[in-house]
Amino acid sequence: MFDINIIRKDFPILSKTINGKPLIYFDNGATTQKPKAVIDALVKYYSEQNANIHRGVHTLSREATILFEEARKNVAKFIGASEEELIFTAGTTDGINIVASGLNLPGGSEIIVTEMEHHSNILPWQLWCERNNGKLKFIPLNKDGTLQVEKLNELITPNTKVLAITHVSNTLGIINPVKELVKTAKEKGLIVLIDGAQSVPHMKVNVQELGADFFVFSGHKVYAPTGVGVLWMNKNWISKLQLVKAGGGTIKTVSFEKTEYADGTLRFEPGTPNIEGVIGLAAAIHYVNAIGIESISNHEHTLLEHATKQLNEIKEVEIYGNTKNKAGVISFNVKGAHPFDVGTLLDKYGIAVRTGHHCTQPLMSCLHIPGTVRASFAMYNTLEEVDQFIEALKKSIKMLS
Repeated sequence: MFDINIIRKDFPILSKTINGKPLIYFDNGATTQKPKAVIDALVKYYSEQNANIHRGVHTLSREATILFEEARKNVAKFIGASEEELIFTAGTTDGINIVASGLNLPGGSEIIVTEMEHHSNILPWQLWCERNNGKLKFIPLNKDGTLQVEKLNELITPNTKVLAITHVSNTLGIINPVKELVKTAKEKGLIVLIDGAQSVPHMKVNVQELGADFFVFSGHKVYAPTGVGVLWMNKNWISKLQLVKAGGGTIKTVSFEKTEYADGTLRFEPGTPNIEGVIGLAAAIHYVNAIGIESISNHEHTLLEHATKQLNEIKEVEIYGNTKNKAGVISFNVKGAHPFDVGTLLDKYGIAVRTGHHCTQPLMSCLHIPGTVRASFAMYNTLEEVDQFIEALKKSIKMLS
């Protein structure tokens, strides 16, 4: 049962005041707050379970290894995957870099992304293109911020090898028709990566149903610690993707003449991993499962509709990506005001929003703006907080006029 009052009590930071006002945290697209269950899991690990994994025969090491591998099973199940296909990374950016650097693409290859991509899903591919005489292409946007899906076919040539797309725009909140895009790409023999950083926290995801080759997301956007993430790859890629990082824990045997690497996902996890982060991620997934991802999605959609309706009634406000098929994110500007000034004034009322280009400068260029104010919602936000945000925004607009 979704009980907002119980949920809010689970997040200690929500009792904090900012500038004498109760914290209203609407910057969840950047990072989410952590429930006590996750905090407790980290404390317990360091207090009772701390040891390195996979290599020790002593009790603590065996216990920590079990916790780590149980986390792999639980996180894999959460996204409809097999544990044999799941790699723990430092986050979405790390996962994309592992794939972009590990694909054995011929020089001169073309890679397609979209105009709404986060820099994390542009720069690794751009870097590959610079080093390998490749070409980066973009699926353009419609005026409402949605993708011109029909343009994908036009962009594909015999040299096109990869489609890398965001599931949900971190700036606009628009949910892209990834199944349709993946189907088109696979029919043309393309390799497909989906950036799920903004979808996993907001909706049920099943990587098998999406049909891509790779799927990445970050723990800290789904109530887990920072510095931990997931790279899922279709099992067919586990032996084909080239290693870009090597070290202890990835090997079977090592000599000065030759190294034989481990089979399976361990070959992609060199060195001591973020053990406590993985344990915290498992605790976060368990917490989300207990609440119910569908209930969370429905609650956030209610917040989105409520906020969108009220923002549309403020004549000075312009919303970007003002479409129906969205996750709980709203980007907007106040006409005649810089988003930084709006965000600074909202902070005086204890309201945390994100301002700027949100690591999507190409998107901002398409929209012909320097940045936006972004309010992004999570399970612990309330309709009352939305109302307070709207009132604070109206007061801020008066101060800026």
